[in-house]
Amino acid sequence: MTIIGSRKISYTVSAVLVGLSLLSLAVWGLKPGIDFTGGSLLEVAYTADRPSNEKISTALDKVGIDHAIVQPTGEKGVIVRFKPVDEKEHQNVLLALQKLGQLEEKQFTSIGPTIGHELRKNSLWAIFAVLFMIVVYISWAFRKVSRPMASWKYGVAAIIALLHDVIIPTGLFSVLGHFYGVEVDTLFVTALLTILGFSVHDTIVVFDRIRENLQRSSGKSDFEGIVEQSVRGTIARSVNTSFTVLIVMFALYIFGGSSTKFFSLALLMGVFFGTYSSIFIASALLVTWHRFLQRKA
Repeated sequence: MTIIGSRKISYTVSAVLVGLSLLSLAVWGLKPGIDFTGGSLLEVAYTADRPSNEKISTALDKVGIDHAIVQPTGEKGVIVRFKPVDEKEHQNVLLALQKLGQLEEKQFTSIGPTIGHELRKNSLWAIFAVLFMIVVYISWAFRKVSRPMASWKYGVAAIIALLHDVIIPTGLFSVLGHFYGVEVDTLFVTALLTILGFSVHDTIVVFDRIRENLQRSSGKSDFEGIVEQSVRGTIARSVNTSFTVLIVMFALYIFGGSSTKFFSLALLMGVFFGTYSSIFIASALLVTWHRFLQRKA
């Protein structure tokens, strides 16, 4: 069975994964971090034994920081999320935590709700702008390819594949947010933009081979056969390139710090499905579209 010939199986697998991801997003949504909602994040590391979450919450209540979220990290570290505070309140929080034991402050971030809303809006605009520019670029790059598929159709096929690559990791983070409290922040948006760039690069390599083979065949070969030949000619390059990236991301996920743990997880998922879509989805969509137009003619 050929790669393009088995496209119904690929479509089914992708449709199930995308459907489940969209269902998760519709039911649970994403859990936004303080970058988007506003708030403060304080990370400290105790030199001796780490106090219990209850003791930390009690100490924070005494200085007016209620409903704080306390999350242990590492062996002796603690990440605390609470309402936006100024520098004076920040120092009061540190003093309250120091009464529980000697500690070292690792990081402190405080973002107001207005800035958080602005970051959320700008993040969405950035993603849509990238998708639009990808269509424009592919349409321009393939402007000399008009038969049997117009250049803009390559851009549309690439966008559908990119949406596939972004929706599935986003759905995963919706599940993680609901069951494990994993939040999404600007680093997650950075991961999505990186996935878009990596995936479209992989897809363009395949499309470029299709263009070369179309020019060589001069219309003597059927379109599906040319696409199949092109995918097989680039599959080793796609798999090898993606595999090296996956190794790095996996190492970063296992051995990296807590701040990059979910960033690397998002890239792991995105690179994997980006490679899958460039081989099994994007090029197959061109063949399906071409067959549909032939039947309609």
